[in-house]
Amino acid sequence: MYIKTRRQSLMATACARHILVKTKEEAEIIKKQLAEGKDFALLAKKHSLCKSSSKKGGDLGEFSPGKMVKAFDNVVFKKPVLKIHGPIKTQFGFHLIETIYRS
Repeated sequence: MYIKTRRQSLMATACARHILVKTKEEAEIIKKQLAEGKDFALLAKKHSLCKSSSKKGGDLGEFSPGKMVKAFDNVVFKKPVLKIHGPIKTQFGFHLIETIYRS
């Protein structure tokens, strides 16, 4: 059984998933497919360059602020949850990000 410490309880966390591609144009095409109802997990498995998360449908699991690059954190910890945000440019490429929850 996992019991959070007082410090961990006070720290914000979030769970998010993403699709990482090389170009803004690729991200826009995938975002349009998502808007048309395509499955996020399937598109992540097919297109995402992030090998560790693409196998899990883009799922990054739960993390706290500062674990991701600033542009990514700004979306996850400040933008509305359960919406697709992006393309968000980082040094890795262009992301489509969906925050599943924040606590």
